[in-house]
Amino acid sequence: MTDTVLQEQFHDLIKGRKTGWGATLLRGGLRLLEVPYSTIISVRNFLYDKRIFPSHRFSLPIISVGNLTLGGTGKSPMVAWLCQYFLGRNRCPGLVSRGYGKGTNTCNDEFMEMSRRFPTVPHIQHTNRGEAIRTLLQTEQVDLIILDDAFQHRQVARDIDIVLLDATAPFGFEHIFPRGTLREPLGALRRADVVLLTRSNLVSELERQRVRDRVLSFNPNTIWGETMHVPTSLITIESGTMNFHAESIDSIHGQSALAFCGIGNPAAFQKTLEQCGVHVAKLIPFPDHYRYTAGDIDKLRRTAQALGTDLILCTMKDLVKLHRSEFAAVSIDIQFTIGESAVCEGIHRHISESVRKFPGAF
Repeated sequence: MTDTVLQEQFHDLIKGRKTGWGATLLRGGLRLLEVPYSTIISVRNFLYDKRIFPSHRFSLPIISVGNLTLGGTGKSPMVAWLCQYFLGRNRCPGLVSRGYGKGTNTCNDEFMEMSRRFPTVPHIQHTNRGEAIRTLLQTEQVDLIILDDAFQHRQVARDIDIVLLDATAPFGFEHIFPRGTLREPLGALRRADVVLLTRSNLVSELERQRVRDRVLSFNPNTIWGETMHVPTSLITIESGTMNFHAESIDSIHGQSALAFCGIGNPAAFQKTLEQCGVHVAKLIPFPDHYRYTAGDIDKLRRTAQALGTDLILCTMKDLVKLHRSEFAAVSIDIQFTIGESAVCEGIHRHISESVRKFPGAF
């Protein structure tokens, strides 16, 4: 049984789709396991809140992008938006990420995608975020740091905490892992300076308002924003080269495709393709940060041939790892629908406050 199938069965269980006494007992067992894990997380947060556990502060602005739940909420497109935002204002951002899924002495898919999009932005992947920041400060000319997937990484103090909530499952099915998909209790939203509802176009206005009201009940001072993921272009690789080529996303409208992806939310990828007017003959999900084999590639080609599809489509995170001319990727950007000006003003205010604390560092 594959990891993807196990993940689907786990989600069916915690969502309550699986019924019967066996499923009920399993959920009860997961609830018992949730209690000690939740307790450990709560105690850890308490120790950081009371500064018993120290958070190291650096002499330049630190911006964290993270989430409350396991799985994909759109952190990579948001990090890309921040890079574009700061580069457009003549700032010199540096990226630091954990590097989940990377092999020994290699970089993962997120690193490769960001390097393609922002070749001038230095990026270090390291399990020790503080050590990565120190390396950037010693080797690169940066004037701010973006921490990717770092809301729970409290060893490094930050000036702005941006938390993303996926509109299709914003509160992790109301339980902390393993009973749900929350990484920590919802009360952690009190630490958030900015909360963004991603993929907001996939739910109703009433549901968006319900999520907003609940977030503000925890933290009335947080800046609220809503975004959606917008497919901007179709990316291919020229045969026999390492060169990427972009064309209009409209070119795939009305075509059929075999789709595959190794991301945290494969269903969202399928919805994106359908919004582009693609007939998805089949979606083959792989685990997040999956490392594809020659056998996987051959199976994808044979499946597409058997289905008679026009295209084999994946995400940019997949294409940058595969570098195969027979695959094409849909490039996704974040687009604000609500709150962009408030978010930008909040970012500017927090950075200005950080600069005033360390005037000699800039």
